[in-house]
Amino acid sequence: MTGSTKTDSPDIRILLEQEGPYAFRVDFEGTDLEALHTDEPAPLGAGAGPNPSAILLTSIANCLGASLLFALRKFKNEPGPIRAEIVARKERNAEGRWRIPRAEVVIHLSDKAADLEHFDRVIAQFEQFCIVTQSVRDGVDVAVRIVDADGVSRTPGG
Repeated sequence: MTGSTKTDSPDIRILLEQEGPYAFRVDFEGTDLEALHTDEPAPLGAGAGPNPSAILLTSIANCLGASLLFALRKFKNEPGPIRAEIVARKERNAEGRWRIPRAEVVIHLSDKAADLEHFDRVIAQFEQFCIVTQSVRDGVDVAVRIVDADGVSRTPGG
């Protein structure tokens, strides 16, 4: 049951606990998955794991690859292994903060497009199956709350 979800809930719950100056242990609650260890690269952290930007980009490329496979199989194709590559550049915004304004994903098929059934239809719709990419494109509304050791809650900017 490795990696399986123990519930049919649509909620995704992930718990992060600090392990170092900028390092975190990431537990995927409700699954049997091993914890992931993240860290910022030097000079902030020790680079002992992927950083949040790398995880974000990994999530986008992984979801697109899985969505393409899903769409191909939906039309009874049996595609060979695929390879996805994502490249992005950090840029400073108007306030001087680092952001990732654009990413480019290239998915390499091991099959010839001409050998795949309904390939044009697959290409036209597969991105719509990708939860992560479409959520990023639509802009995820992130609510933040800080709770101190006394249980006092505060909302940034509030």
